[in-house]
Amino acid sequence: MFRKVIFTALAMILGVAIFSAVAKDKEAPVSSQTTAMVGQAAPDFALTAADGKSYSLSSFKGKYVVLEWVNFDCPFVKKHYGSGNMPKMQKMMADNGVVWLSICSSAPGKQGHFAGKELMERMKAEGYAAMAYLIDADGKVGRMYDAKTTPHMFVIDPKGMLIYAGAIDDRPTTKFEDIKGAANYIQAALESSQAGKEVTTRNTVPYGCSVKY
Repeated sequence: MFRKVIFTALAMILGVAIFSAVAKDKEAPVSSQTTAMVGQAAPDFALTAADGKSYSLSSFKGKYVVLEWVNFDCPFVKKHYGSGNMPKMQKMMADNGVVWLSICSSAPGKQGHFAGKELMERMKAEGYAAMAYLIDADGKVGRMYDAKTTPHMFVIDPKGMLIYAGAIDDRPTTKFEDIKGAANYIQAALESSQAGKEVTTRNTVPYGCSVKY
């Protein structure tokens, strides 16, 4: 009788352990979705822009969205703004109904962090032409997207799926002259997706200055 009681107790303990392991296994994929991954839904976020307005990614569902991590003092970012390449792309995307959001994850006191009048003046000087310059001073959204460099680019389709993440092009230099003839990964991803084709280059290694978290 005593052995039967012990056997029953052990069976119950084993059953609880198995149930817990299965439950944890089922829950794991849900928690992993909080980090951006190409081929999965882009994590939603809400940030305040330089103009004081709040913007959320989910409010743009149904449209293509480009995310650009920015730091105006980074030489690699200066390459694309100083040459006029980035503002030109921003205007072209806007004309085609694409939402372009720039995100600055530089912490206060670190390179690239600007606020108030100084930020507005810098945006004007750089020819900034995107929909919104979003401030991510605590780096929460940057870490959510694992943004490593400035620039670091992401493309999201109308269904909210992340279809590209990585470099802006295939010329990892600070030279203005290298923009001409470079393979523009952002434009290529958008053109393929909009034509109903598979995006062939979905991930590349981003280049630039490290994000100043």
